[in-house]
Amino acid sequence: MNGDGDDPKTPLLPVRDDHGGGGGPPVPPPSSSGLNLFTPGNVFIALGPLLCAATCLCVRLDGPASSRNMLGVLAWMFAWWLTEAVPMPVTSMAPLFLFPMLGIAAADDVARSYMDDVIALVLGSFILALAVEHYNIHRRLALNVTLLFCGEPLNPPLLLLGICATTAFVSMWMHNVAAAVMMMPVATGILQRLPEGPTQPEAARKFCKAVVLGVIYSAAVGGMSTLTGTGVNLILVGMWKSYFPEADPISFNTWFFFGFPLALLIFVALWGILCLMYCSRGSGRALSAYLDKAHLKRELELLGPMAFAEKMVLAVFSMLIVLWMTRSITDDIPGWGALFKGRAGDGTVSVMMATLLFIIPNKKQKGEKLMDWNKCKKLPWNIILLLGAGFAIADGVRSSGLADVLSETLGFLEEVPYLAIAPAVCIISGTITEFTSNNATTTLLVPLLIQIAKTMGVHPLLLMVPGAIGAQFAFLLPTGTPSNIVGFTTGHIEITDMIKVGLPLKIAGIAILSLLMPTLGAYVLGTNGKVP
Repeated sequence: MNGDGDDPKTPLLPVRDDHGGGGGPPVPPPSSSGLNLFTPGNVFIALGPLLCAATCLCVRLDGPASSRNMLGVLAWMFAWWLTEAVPMPVTSMAPLFLFPMLGIAAADDVARSYMDDVIALVLGSFILALAVEHYNIHRRLALNVTLLFCGEPLNPPLLLLGICATTAFVSMWMHNVAAAVMMMPVATGILQRLPEGPTQPEAARKFCKAVVLGVIYSAAVGGMSTLTGTGVNLILVGMWKSYFPEADPISFNTWFFFGFPLALLIFVALWGILCLMYCSRGSGRALSAYLDKAHLKRELELLGPMAFAEKMVLAVFSMLIVLWMTRSITDDIPGWGALFKGRAGDGTVSVMMATLLFIIPNKKQKGEKLMDWNKCKKLPWNIILLLGAGFAIADGVRSSGLADVLSETLGFLEEVPYLAIAPAVCIISGTITEFTSNNATTTLLVPLLIQIAKTMGVHPLLLMVPGAIGAQFAFLLPTGTPSNIVGFTTGHIEITDMIKVGLPLKIAGIAILSLLMPTLGAYVLGTNGKVP
């Protein structure tokens, strides 16, 4: 993460002239402070192994020894994830050596968790997202949609709706953090037209807050709609497939029919909260002198006409979405996946369409394709490794017997009424996610919820889905998710603004999820059917 010492022109070792001849001033001996082992970073690094050792040696569980060792691994990884003592991708690889060494699983079994159809889905999707970013398709889309909503006379709630809706739409097809990073420059570019400093009108200050908050929260909400929108959804689907291989898989289509209505209702709640708090009456007149279509049109003109390469990337991306949606439609109307007897998955399509980008020419330079591997150096391997770690931990928690032991700690959920299960789980997950990453929360919590569902005799998705969705309700703190940090660094919002909007949004999200789980969830996900 740090960039210290990365300059190739910086010598690896200081040049020292022991004879004092023309080598510049003598280099002083290393300071003794550099040998201090008790820096905060080193303490946090040691914390993981120490917690693991203490757990393995001192904790007594009503289960096999492997369950105690697995708890030690969780303590080690959670400590490093929470403190970021080492980079998160490195922590994510810890099961590859800890599981075999502590007798939890064989090396080959652990390694398989880091590459399956879900990981292939992520790889292909990220390559396509990089192509979209490289050719500025996302920016062109954002400007066109925002221009559509920038009416005359200016209607701030309508413009805010356009910015937020565009962000949510982009986030449906790529990781929500990437969507926030891509859309924030577009949003702040619009806000640059407004006056700044002590003389900034109150209406302008409030609208800036609304736009920035709208972008970061819309990216999170939009990501709930599809499997590829966020890593949490992929972790959920991967764990469902791992724990219940005989059950019907959660396809891209299945999740969309549940996730999109859920995200749409939460999005409407978000827009209403932002308009209520920041778009007062008369704000349109105050802002109309600064915001008009001319600025947006100039931005769009700078991009020039859509080139062949952009059209082809957009066509490939559109075809991918169509193939995802039609692979498995209904029980009565089988999709194209039936032609391959169910062997093809969403990852199959994702990688196949991404491969086309390396074959189709971009018609800019002779022999150049739409994508080359150099452009793929920005692939977010941290997300991919974290997904693999999530699947490995899920397998380890189950195979070690730890799931049976830890499920007793959440045994109070067994007494919760049926209709209160979703809000109870969502509140627990939504609280934890404010202090650690969404993916880590899902990875650690969902295996326990599966075991509790078995004990309660209810459908596992009745607990798994609220646990995973709740982990995406990180709306209160900047550290809750990288998307929040993207907005916080613009300088337009403060923590109090996030809490003021995030708290009612979290409450609304929990209420909407609690309403949809026993209704739409029962129909789409089959949570009232046979327990697998």
